[in-house]
Amino acid sequence: MPRYRLTLEYDGSAYNGFQAQTDQPTVQGSVETAITAFCGETVRLAAAGRTDTGVHATGQVISLDLEKAWPAQTVMNALNAHLVGEAISVLDCEGVEDDWHARFSATGRRYLYRILNRPGPPALDAGRVWHMRKSLDADAMQAAAQSLVGLHDFTTFRDVNCQSKSPEKTLDVARVSRIGDEVHLVFEARSFLHRQVRSMTGTLAEVGLGRWKVEDVAAALAARDRAACGPVAPSTGLYLTGVVY
Repeated sequence: MPRYRLTLEYDGSAYNGFQAQTDQPTVQGSVETAITAFCGETVRLAAAGRTDTGVHATGQVISLDLEKAWPAQTVMNALNAHLVGEAISVLDCEGVEDDWHARFSATGRRYLYRILNRPGPPALDAGRVWHMRKSLDADAMQAAAQSLVGLHDFTTFRDVNCQSKSPEKTLDVARVSRIGDEVHLVFEARSFLHRQVRSMTGTLAEVGLGRWKVEDVAAALAARDRAACGPVAPSTGLYLTGVVY
């Protein structure tokens, strides 16, 4: 069966996460419905990452098998036609080898977290940023973030419902920068624990607000205790921006 790799962009605000659920709007469910409408086939696609409710993507990658070998451009155009009205867009589609898999072939994932840091709330980006009125010290957040880089036990930043077999992960990049009225946090790793990015972001925001010292983040990591984590950032500002293969 021909296998395809597709890159998706979506606004997660209206979806109960990526993974298909009975009687709940999800990104996966909407894409699979569009596939059926296109070619009459019922498929189960695979994704590079199962984003949570309200989380967005500019570079989510999925793979799927079809019985007929359609041109990749036809698949992309047809799915976009059937996704009209959904906050989902297929950006790219290509044929891949039978052993290629969106999740298991991935060697890296990149997330962006956007904090709108100004007194006025968002009008155009409502639901797409975390609005914080009090000024953030992005330089202090950047300094604190460096203690998270490398191989660590991330129990402190691991959701209690995380199903990963081990709390150990290698964080390759943790970068915080100010861009105008926004503070951007970029994290890159082969894989992440459940809500790890939002947990790290909320903790680093405490540093930016002056409630935590820079060294407090390293101490929280070393504690290996979920109780040592700062507040978890909301889903609204989180984006899966890219997957490396």
